[in-house]
Amino acid sequence: MRRVVRPELLDHLPASAPWAMRSRADLRRLNRVMGHARIINEAFYEHLDMETARVRSLRVCELGAGDGALLLELARSWAALGVTAEAELIDLHYLMTEETRGAFMELGWHATPVALDVMTWLNRSSERVDVMLANLFLHHFEDAPLRALFQRIAARTCLFIACEPRRSAFAWTASHFVGAIGCNPVTRHDAPVSVRAGFANRELSSLWPEPEAWQISEASAGLFSHCFIARRYA
Repeated sequence: MRRVVRPELLDHLPASAPWAMRSRADLRRLNRVMGHARIINEAFYEHLDMETARVRSLRVCELGAGDGALLLELARSWAALGVTAEAELIDLHYLMTEETRGAFMELGWHATPVALDVMTWLNRSSERVDVMLANLFLHHFEDAPLRALFQRIAARTCLFIACEPRRSAFAWTASHFVGAIGCNPVTRHDAPVSVRAGFANRELSSLWPEPEAWQISEASAGLFSHCFIARRYA
């Protein structure tokens, strides 16, 4: 199945539109079904020095973070292991609620939503973060802008973890049935579009800069997902 990137309806709706709010709720549900918090957690535990993580506050960034629900779920897992963080959540829209911000604070995390285009945020500073995450975000980009995005990500972090749709016949078929778990018409349109724009094999690895300087892992994850991990060699 050839990769095709097409516009998704949610990307063009006002953030406060009822359909957009329902679609963000759908995405939280789909993230649970796809197990993305578990997949990212496993990558985090495998590739980060947990002893170091426990004795200092990490700097964490999520690209295309939406309302922060996924990072909050991760924060709960990491905080249980004694990990605190200064987190920036980058999205075009300011979507984090005060309730979510308060939940981060209760975990000892300081979470700051940043309403900016991701590339603008990456270009505005050279300061590094310990962990950079992307969830259901990279598939919005064609290969050329994705390669440029990776150049900036590689310059800003030593560990990058991404969970994306897997482009496969099974995932494509399943994407047409998201209405069965209550997803609205916007999500029912966007789900197959996302799968068709998703990834397979080592497509993301082929776009990553200076691969000899990185430990790179890329594989299918769970039933519907594709996981990419890049960790810079010490």
